[in-house]
Amino acid sequence: MSDRIKEARTMSALDGAVVAVAGAAGPAGRATLLRLAEAGATVVASDADAARLAEAVDAARYAHGGATVTGDTVDLLDLEAARAWADRTEKEFGRIDGLVHLVGGWRGSASFAETDLGDWDVLEDLLIRTVQHTSLAFQDGLQRSGNGRYLLISAAGASKPTAGNAAYAAAKAAAEAWTLALGDAFRKAGGDEGPRAAAAILVVKALVHDAMRAERPSAKFAGFTDVKELAEAIAGVWERPAEEVNGNRLWLTEKP
Repeated sequence: MSDRIKEARTMSALDGAVVAVAGAAGPAGRATLLRLAEAGATVVASDADAARLAEAVDAARYAHGGATVTGDTVDLLDLEAARAWADRTEKEFGRIDGLVHLVGGWRGSASFAETDLGDWDVLEDLLIRTVQHTSLAFQDGLQRSGNGRYLLISAAGASKPTAGNAAYAAAKAAAEAWTLALGDAFRKAGGDEGPRAAAAILVVKALVHDAMRAERPSAKFAGFTDVKELAEAIAGVWERPAEEVNGNRLWLTEKP
Protein backbone atom coordinates (compact mmCIF):
# COMPACT_ATOMS: atom_id res chain seq x y z
CA MET A 1 0.00 0.00 0.00
CA SER A 2 1.41 3.40 -0.93
CA ASP A 3 2.03 6.07 1.69
CA ARG A 4 -0.48 8.32 -0.08
CA ILE A 5 -3.24 5.72 0.24
CA LYS A 6 -2.38 5.13 3.90
CA GLU A 7 -2.55 8.85 4.56
CA ALA A 8 -5.90 9.17 2.80
CA ARG A 9 -7.34 6.32 4.84
CA THR A 10 -6.21 7.76 8.16
CA MET A 11 -7.14 11.37 7.40
CA SER A 12 -9.69 12.68 9.88
CA ALA A 13 -12.57 14.96 8.97
CA LEU A 14 -11.21 17.17 11.73
CA ASP A 15 -7.75 17.50 10.22
CA GLY A 16 -7.22 21.23 9.77
CA ALA A 17 -10.56 22.11 11.35
CA VAL A 18 -10.89 24.86 13.95
CA VAL A 19 -13.05 23.91 16.92
CA ALA A 20 -14.00 26.01 19.93
CA VAL A 21 -14.73 24.25 23.22
CA ALA A 22 -16.74 26.08 25.89
CA GLY A 23 -16.33 24.78 29.43
CA ALA A 24 -13.05 23.13 28.57
CA ALA A 25 -11.35 22.90 31.97
CA GLY A 26 -13.31 20.03 33.52
CA PRO A 27 -12.70 16.31 32.97
CA ALA A 28 -14.95 16.16 29.89
CA GLY A 29 -13.29 19.26 28.50
CA ARG A 30 -9.80 17.87 29.02
CA ALA A 31 -10.73 14.63 27.27
CA THR A 32 -12.30 16.56 24.41
CA LEU A 33 -9.28 18.83 23.94
CA LEU A 34 -7.03 15.77 23.77
CA ARG A 35 -9.23 13.95 21.26
CA LEU A 36 -9.72 16.95 18.98
CA ALA A 37 -6.00 17.72 19.01
CA GLU A 38 -5.25 14.07 18.23
CA ALA A 39 -7.61 14.29 15.24
CA GLY A 40 -5.64 17.22 13.84
CA ALA A 41 -7.92 20.08 14.80
CA THR A 42 -6.88 23.50 15.98
CA VAL A 43 -8.61 23.77 19.35
CA VAL A 44 -9.70 27.05 20.90
CA ALA A 45 -10.71 26.45 24.50
CA SER A 46 -12.51 28.65 26.99
CA ASP A 47 -13.50 28.38 30.61
CA ALA A 48 -14.28 30.69 33.52
CA ASP A 49 -11.48 29.14 35.59
CA ALA A 50 -8.25 30.50 34.11
CA ALA A 51 -5.90 28.28 36.14
CA ARG A 52 -7.68 25.01 35.35
CA LEU A 53 -8.03 26.06 31.71
CA ALA A 54 -4.28 26.65 31.42
CA GLU A 55 -3.63 23.17 32.85
CA ALA A 56 -6.06 21.57 30.37
CA VAL A 57 -4.55 23.41 27.41
CA ASP A 58 -1.00 22.52 28.45
CA ALA A 59 -1.96 18.86 28.86
CA ALA A 60 -3.41 18.71 25.34
CA ARG A 61 -0.37 20.44 23.85
CA TYR A 62 2.01 18.13 25.69
CA ALA A 63 0.13 14.98 24.67
CA HIS A 64 0.09 15.96 21.01
CA GLY A 65 3.26 17.81 20.15
CA GLY A 66 2.72 20.28 17.37
CA ALA A 67 -1.01 20.61 18.02
CA THR A 68 -2.40 24.12 18.19
CA VAL A 69 -4.41 24.40 21.40
CA THR A 70 -5.16 27.81 22.84
CA GLY A 71 -7.06 28.96 25.90
CA ASP A 72 -9.02 32.08 26.70
CA THR A 73 -11.22 33.08 29.64
CA VAL A 74 -14.47 34.28 28.10
CA ASP A 75 -17.55 35.50 29.96
CA LEU A 76 -20.18 33.50 28.13
CA LEU A 77 -22.91 35.26 30.09
CA ASP A 78 -22.03 38.34 28.05
CA LEU A 79 -23.34 38.01 24.49
CA GLU A 80 -20.92 40.59 23.14
CA ALA A 81 -17.98 38.78 24.76
CA ALA A 82 -19.13 35.54 23.12
CA ARG A 83 -19.43 37.29 19.76
CA ALA A 84 -15.95 38.78 20.18
CA TRP A 85 -14.57 35.31 20.94
CA ALA A 86 -16.17 33.87 17.78
CA ASP A 87 -14.99 36.78 15.62
CA ARG A 88 -11.49 36.68 17.07
CA THR A 89 -11.22 32.92 16.46
CA GLU A 90 -12.36 33.11 12.85
CA LYS A 91 -10.13 36.09 12.13
CA GLU A 92 -7.04 34.45 13.64
CA PHE A 93 -7.46 31.00 12.13
CA GLY A 94 -9.44 31.83 8.99
CA ARG A 95 -12.42 29.62 9.78
CA ILE A 96 -14.51 28.13 12.56
CA ASP A 97 -15.77 24.58 12.20
CA GLY A 98 -17.23 23.76 15.55
CA LEU A 99 -18.46 24.82 18.95
CA VAL A 100 -18.63 22.12 21.61
CA HIS A 101 -20.73 23.24 24.57
CA LEU A 102 -19.52 21.59 27.77
CA VAL A 103 -20.54 24.28 30.25
CA GLY A 104 -22.27 22.40 33.04
CA GLY A 105 -23.60 22.60 36.56
CA TRP A 106 -26.10 20.80 38.77
CA ARG A 107 -28.47 21.80 41.52
CA GLY A 108 -31.12 19.53 43.02
CA SER A 109 -33.33 18.93 46.03
CA ALA A 110 -34.61 16.07 48.17
CA SER A 111 -38.15 16.50 46.87
CA PHE A 112 -40.20 18.61 44.45
CA ALA A 113 -41.68 20.67 47.30
CA GLU A 114 -38.19 21.51 48.56
CA THR A 115 -37.04 22.92 45.22
CA ASP A 116 -35.11 26.14 45.71
CA LEU A 117 -35.94 28.56 42.90
CA GLY A 118 -32.54 30.09 43.47
CA ASP A 119 -31.20 26.93 41.84
CA TRP A 120 -33.12 27.85 38.70
CA ASP A 121 -31.43 31.24 38.59
CA VAL A 122 -28.00 29.61 38.69
CA LEU A 123 -28.84 26.90 36.15
CA GLU A 124 -30.52 29.32 33.78
CA ASP A 125 -27.21 31.14 33.44
CA LEU A 126 -24.98 28.06 33.26
CA LEU A 127 -27.12 25.78 31.10
CA ILE A 128 -29.28 28.12 29.01
CA ARG A 129 -27.71 31.55 28.68
CA THR A 130 -24.34 30.13 27.67
CA VAL A 131 -26.05 28.05 24.98
CA GLN A 132 -27.97 31.05 23.72
CA HIS A 133 -24.90 33.24 23.56
CA THR A 134 -22.52 30.73 21.98
CA SER A 135 -25.08 29.65 19.37
CA LEU A 136 -25.88 33.22 18.37
CA ALA A 137 -22.19 34.12 18.31
CA PHE A 138 -20.99 31.14 16.25
CA GLN A 139 -23.94 30.51 13.92
CA ASP A 140 -22.66 32.52 10.96
CA GLY A 141 -19.12 31.19 11.19
CA LEU A 142 -20.31 27.59 11.39
CA GLN A 143 -22.54 28.20 8.38
CA ARG A 144 -19.57 29.56 6.41
CA SER A 145 -17.44 26.55 7.35
CA GLY A 146 -19.26 24.13 5.06
CA ASN A 147 -18.89 21.40 7.70
CA GLY A 148 -19.69 23.25 10.91
CA ARG A 149 -21.02 21.56 14.02
CA TYR A 150 -22.66 22.98 17.14
CA LEU A 151 -22.73 20.24 19.78
CA LEU A 152 -24.61 20.41 23.07
CA ILE A 153 -23.94 17.84 25.76
CA SER A 154 -27.19 17.10 27.54
CA ALA A 155 -28.65 14.68 30.07
CA ALA A 156 -31.25 11.96 29.74
CA GLY A 157 -33.07 13.56 32.66
CA ALA A 158 -34.23 16.35 30.35
CA SER A 159 -36.56 13.83 28.72
CA LYS A 160 -37.71 12.23 31.98
CA PRO A 161 -37.48 14.71 34.86
CA THR A 162 -37.48 13.48 38.44
CA ALA A 163 -39.06 15.29 41.37
CA GLY A 164 -35.81 16.51 42.89
CA ASN A 165 -34.29 17.58 39.60
CA ALA A 166 -36.99 19.94 38.35
CA ALA A 167 -34.75 22.97 37.84
CA TYR A 168 -31.90 20.99 36.29
CA ALA A 169 -34.10 18.97 33.93
CA ALA A 170 -36.08 22.03 32.85
CA ALA A 171 -32.90 23.98 32.14
CA LYS A 172 -31.44 21.12 30.12
CA ALA A 173 -34.70 20.75 28.18
CA ALA A 174 -34.66 24.45 27.36
CA ALA A 175 -31.06 24.22 26.17
CA GLU A 176 -32.00 21.28 23.97
CA ALA A 177 -34.94 23.17 22.45
CA TRP A 178 -32.69 26.14 21.71
CA THR A 179 -30.12 23.89 20.03
CA LEU A 180 -32.79 22.21 17.91
CA ALA A 181 -33.98 25.65 16.81
CA LEU A 182 -30.44 26.37 15.64
CA GLY A 183 -30.57 23.10 13.72
CA ASP A 184 -33.75 24.26 12.01
CA ALA A 185 -31.99 27.48 11.03
CA PHE A 186 -29.19 25.43 9.47
CA ARG A 187 -31.78 23.30 7.64
CA LYS A 188 -33.54 26.32 6.21
CA ALA A 189 -30.27 27.96 5.18
CA GLY A 190 -29.26 24.81 3.28
CA GLY A 191 -32.43 24.73 1.20
CA ASP A 192 -32.81 21.90 -1.29
CA GLU A 193 -29.11 21.01 -1.03
CA GLY A 194 -29.42 20.19 2.65
CA PRO A 195 -27.72 21.82 5.64
CA ARG A 196 -24.08 22.84 5.36
CA ALA A 197 -23.78 22.88 9.15
CA ALA A 198 -25.40 20.89 11.92
CA ALA A 199 -26.59 21.40 15.47
CA ALA A 200 -26.87 18.20 17.47
CA ILE A 201 -27.32 17.04 21.05
CA LEU A 202 -25.24 14.27 22.62
CA VAL A 203 -27.24 12.76 25.47
CA VAL A 204 -25.70 11.00 28.46
CA LYS A 205 -27.12 9.72 31.73
CA ALA A 206 -24.13 11.12 33.57
CA LEU A 207 -20.38 11.29 33.06
CA VAL A 208 -17.63 9.38 34.81
CA HIS A 209 -13.86 9.76 34.77
CA ASP A 210 -10.83 8.09 36.32
CA ALA A 211 -10.75 10.26 39.44
CA MET A 212 -14.36 9.36 40.25
CA ARG A 213 -13.57 5.67 39.94
CA ALA A 214 -10.54 6.07 42.20
CA GLU A 215 -12.64 7.83 44.84
CA ARG A 216 -15.39 5.19 44.71
CA PRO A 217 -13.73 1.93 43.64
CA SER A 218 -16.78 -0.19 44.49
CA ALA A 219 -19.26 1.97 42.54
CA LYS A 220 -20.71 0.55 39.32
CA PHE A 221 -21.58 3.85 37.60
CA ALA A 222 -24.20 1.94 35.62
CA GLY A 223 -25.20 3.70 32.43
CA PHE A 224 -22.61 6.43 32.88
CA THR A 225 -20.53 7.56 29.88
CA ASP A 226 -16.78 7.81 30.33
CA VAL A 227 -15.45 11.23 29.36
CA LYS A 228 -13.11 9.58 26.87
CA GLU A 229 -16.08 7.88 25.19
CA LEU A 230 -17.85 11.21 25.07
CA ALA A 231 -14.81 12.83 23.46
CA GLU A 232 -14.72 10.05 20.87
CA ALA A 233 -18.42 10.57 20.10
CA ILE A 234 -17.88 14.32 19.78
CA ALA A 235 -15.08 13.85 17.26
CA GLY A 236 -17.17 11.30 15.38
CA VAL A 237 -19.95 13.80 14.64
CA TRP A 238 -17.73 15.45 12.02
CA GLU A 239 -17.37 12.08 10.26
CA ARG A 240 -21.13 11.96 9.61
CA PRO A 241 -22.99 14.09 7.03
CA ALA A 242 -24.51 17.28 8.37
CA GLU A 243 -27.96 16.24 7.17
CA GLU A 244 -27.73 13.01 9.17
CA VAL A 245 -26.99 14.63 12.53
CA ASN A 246 -28.58 18.06 12.24
CA GLY A 247 -31.48 18.60 14.63
CA ASN A 248 -31.05 15.22 16.26
CA ARG A 249 -30.38 13.81 19.70
CA LEU A 250 -27.51 11.34 19.58
CA TRP A 251 -27.96 8.99 22.52
CA LEU A 252 -24.89 7.69 24.33
CA THR A 253 -27.05 5.98 26.94
CA GLU A 254 -30.39 4.17 26.92
CA LYS A 255 -33.41 6.33 26.23
CA PRO A 256 -35.54 6.78 29.37
